[in-house]
Amino acid sequence: MNVLSLVIVVRMLVVWWERRGGRPLSLAVERTHDRLMRGAFDDVPLAMLFPRLSPADVESLEQAASAVDEAHSDGDKAEWEWALDHVVFPGPQPWTPVILGLGVIEHADGGDQLEFLLQVVWTDLGQLAVDAAVNVACWCDTDHASHDVDALGLVVGHETSLPHAFQAGAERLIGWLTDPRDPDTWRARAALPPRQPV
Repeated sequence: MNVLSLVIVVRMLVVWWERRGGRPLSLAVERTHDRLMRGAFDDVPLAMLFPRLSPADVESLEQAASAVDEAHSDGDKAEWEWALDHVVFPGPQPWTPVILGLGVIEHADGGDQLEFLLQVVWTDLGQLAVDAAVNVACWCDTDHASHDVDALGLVVGHETSLPHAFQAGAERLIGWLTDPRDPDTWRARAALPPRQPV
C-alpha cells in the first residue's frame, strides 16, 4: 500500500467511525514521517524527480497536469504530493513508493465519498509506472474501507514513455472527474453493495 492510499484509508476510517456515531476525529496528521512535499504542479521539482526527462517531456507533464487543474471541480489548482526520497528506487517494499501523486476527494451526503488518484510510482521490479484509480467508500458487511471501481496502470518502458503514460493517466482522471460524481453510481457499476442509511 502506498502512502497516498494509506492517507485515504485513514480518512475513510474516520468517516466510517463518525457515521457509526463516534465523536468527530481530527484529520490533522503529522506528515513528516513520509517526507512528502505538497503544492501546485508548478511547485513540483520535475527535474529533480525525473532527471532524465527532456525539456519537451517536462512540458508534456506540465500540460497534462494543467488539464487536470482545469477539470478540477472547485476551480483551484490541484494539490500534488511528491517525495524526493523516492527519486531513486528504494528496492522492493511492502508499500508502493510514490514519487508524484494527486488525490482528489469528493465528499457526498451521508459520509460517503469518491476518491480519484493519479500517481507516478515504482514497481517492485524498479520500473516507473503511472497508476490512476477511482474508488468509493465501502458499505460491505465486512468494512474494507474503500474499493477501486476503475483503475489504469501503465509501466514505463521501451514502448511507453513517462510523458505518454502520465498523459494517459491524466486523461483517464479527467474523464472520471467529468463522470457522475455520485458514489452510488460508481458502486453500481462495480456491482458493490449499495450505501447503507446512516
